[in-house]
Amino acid sequence: MRFPEKSLRVEHFDEPQLEFAFSQRSPHPKDGLFLYGPHAKAKKSREIRVGVVGTTDGIGHFRRWGRKLHSVVQVPPPGKGEKADRLHLANFPGLDEAFGISFEPDECSTLSIAWKDIDRATRIINLNEAVDKVARLFIDRVRRHLRNDERSVDVWILVLPEIVYERCRPQAKRTGLPMEKGDFTKRQKSKESIPLLSAMGVIDQTEEAIFEDVPDFHRRIKAEFLKIAPTQLVRETTLAPEAFLNKANYPVRKTQDAATVAWNLATGLYYKTQPKPPWRLADVRPGVCYIGMVYKSLPHDPDGHACCAAQMFLNEGDGVVFRGANGPWKTGDYDFHLKAPAAKNLLALVLETYSETHGGPPKELFIHGQTYFNDEEWNAFVDAAPKETNVIGVRIRSTGGETKLFRDGDYPVLRGTALLLDDQTAYLWTTGYVPQLNTYIGPETPNPLHITVMRSKNSKPDISTVLGDIMGLTKINYNSCNFNDGLPVTVRFARMVGDVLTMGSAKGEERQPFKFYV
Repeated sequence: MRFPEKSLRVEHFDEPQLEFAFSQRSPHPKDGLFLYGPHAKAKKSREIRVGVVGTTDGIGHFRRWGRKLHSVVQVPPPGKGEKADRLHLANFPGLDEAFGISFEPDECSTLSIAWKDIDRATRIINLNEAVDKVARLFIDRVRRHLRNDERSVDVWILVLPEIVYERCRPQAKRTGLPMEKGDFTKRQKSKESIPLLSAMGVIDQTEEAIFEDVPDFHRRIKAEFLKIAPTQLVRETTLAPEAFLNKANYPVRKTQDAATVAWNLATGLYYKTQPKPPWRLADVRPGVCYIGMVYKSLPHDPDGHACCAAQMFLNEGDGVVFRGANGPWKTGDYDFHLKAPAAKNLLALVLETYSETHGGPPKELFIHGQTYFNDEEWNAFVDAAPKETNVIGVRIRSTGGETKLFRDGDYPVLRGTALLLDDQTAYLWTTGYVPQLNTYIGPETPNPLHITVMRSKNSKPDISTVLGDIMGLTKINYNSCNFNDGLPVTVRFARMVGDVLTMGSAKGEERQPFKFYV
C-alpha cells in the first residue's frame, strides 16, 4: 500500500506460532494446551506442592477453586448483546488435562492469619508502618512454617482480603477508618538522622528501615520471597465474587469469567512450579537473545540514585533477571544511562549466563529500552560483547493516540499491522482485530508502538526482522493465558521488576528467575 501524499509502506506480520508438546503448533496458548499440552510435557502427571496463606475464609475460597481446577470450568452463556460465539473465551478442560500437573487442595500447606489482625494492622496511622506490619503477618507466618516443617513448597499462594488491596498501596485512601497509633509518627517518611547515638548503640534504628521502601504490599511480598519461592497473589473477590455483594446484591467488583480465571491461575501454577514454561516461540531465530533494560529511582535516596537491571529472554520464552549496580544513572526527567563500568559488568553477567546454557555467546543480542542509548553506555555494551556477537539497541515506546490507522469494516486495524517510516523506524500495532478470534479486545481504536533501531555494533538488522521479533515477544506472558499482550515481555514487566528490586529486602539478589517477579 502506498499513500498518495508520501511514500510509506504498510505491512502485516502473521500471528507468531507457539510450540507445545510433540512439537505441535498453534498461535493460541489455550488451543495448544487443550489439544497437545505444554511443550515440556511429562509422561505422567506431576504432583506440585502448594502453600496457601490467608484468612480462614480465604483459604476456604482457594480450596474450593482448587477442586474446580481439577475438572471442566465452562464459559458462561452469552449475556445480552454478546455474540453467541465468543472465540476469545474457552472452556477450561482441567489442570491435569491441560497442563499435566495436579495437587490435592485438602493437603496443601495452609497457614491461617486472623482477619482482625490484618484489619488492625491496616489501620495504623503511618502508612509505611501499616504496610510493613501487614506484610510481616504473611512473611513471618511462612518463615515460621519453613523452620518447623520439612516439606518443601513449590509455590506460595497468598489469598488477600480486599482490605489489603485497598489499604496497602501507595497513596491509599483510608478515609473513614478508625485509625490506630503505631510505633512511628504519622508524618515520618524517612529514618530519623541520629548517627552518633545510633553508632554508639544507644538507639536501634533497624525497625526504621521500613521508611526506605515504598509502602506497597505487593512489591514487599515479591521482594521478600525472592529468597524463598515463587508466589501468586490473588484477591478473595477474584476467587469468590459471589461472596462479596453490594447493597444491590451484585458483586462488589467485576471479575473475569470463571473459565478465564481458571486458565490464568493454572498457567501461573505451571510456570512457577516447573523448570520450563508451558509454551515457547516456535520460529525464533537460533542464537538470538533479548534484553529489556530496567531503571527505577530508589525511593528516598538522598543522592537520587537509581537501580538498574536487565531482563533476559530466550527462544524458550523463560527469563532471568539480573541486578546491576545502584548509582547516579538518572540524567533527565525520564532518561537513565549507565556509566561504562556498570554497563560492562551488567552485560558480562548476561552473556555469562547465556553461554552457560548454550555453550557459547549469542549471535545477536537485542537490547530493548524505552529511552535512547548514549555513547558511554553503548560503547561499554559493545566492548563487553565478544567479537562474534552483534549488539543491537532498540527503543520501544507506547503512543498516546497521535498516530492512528483505520480500515474499512466494523473492526479496527489488524493486529500485526506495521507502518514503516524508513529502514529503522516503524509503527507497529500489537493490539487490534484478530481474525482467529473474530474480535478486537479493547475499549477504543488501538494505538501502535513506536519502534526505532537506535544503534548496532555491526550492520543493522532489517526493520521487518525487528518487528517480527517484537510480535513474538508479545506472546510469552506466562502470568496469564491470553492470546497476546500489547507490549513485548522485555518491556511489559519492566516497571514491576524495577519496583521489586528497589525494595530493601531485595538487596543481594544478583540473578534470579523471572518467575519470582510476576
